[in-house]
Amino acid sequence: MFVPLAGKSPDLAWLAAAGHQVVGIELSSLAVEQFKSENAGPLLASIDLRCGDIFDLTPESLGPVAGIFDRASLVALPPAMRQRYVAQLASLSGPGTQTLLVTMEYDASRMAGPPHSVDSAEVTALYGATHEILPLERNEQLDDFPKFRARGLDQLAEVTYRLTRR
Repeated sequence: MFVPLAGKSPDLAWLAAAGHQVVGIELSSLAVEQFKSENAGPLLASIDLRCGDIFDLTPESLGPVAGIFDRASLVALPPAMRQRYVAQLASLSGPGTQTLLVTMEYDASRMAGPPHSVDSAEVTALYGATHEILPLERNEQLDDFPKFRARGLDQLAEVTYRLTRR
């Protein structure tokens, strides 16, 4: 399972505990060091967290990608970088590769990201040419993120998609 822009996300350990071999890429060496020191133990053997720029990865340097887990990467990127990011993920994956994509939707006039609002129309514009897109779930999340209410939001939805590479 490939986790782009992984940071020191607990999702890495969760995926490894679920039986996945996990490869993550993170630009911050501090985040990589902190993750490794905070997660020492047997699960770490199933996690290859690399420090580097996702745009420097090649299919050869990454290896086969069985799936992609994007829980906070796309929404972390400013709009100008998203098309390049999606093209990079497509170049690293082959036909049939599935991505679990989690986005956030809110009124962007009420709060500047990150996390940025990425609605279904943008998901279609970004992924539609290379992926089948299946919306899975939409959950209102504002009560779970009071910091966003404090930043001016009155609505926040977390939307999950399954994307299948053509």
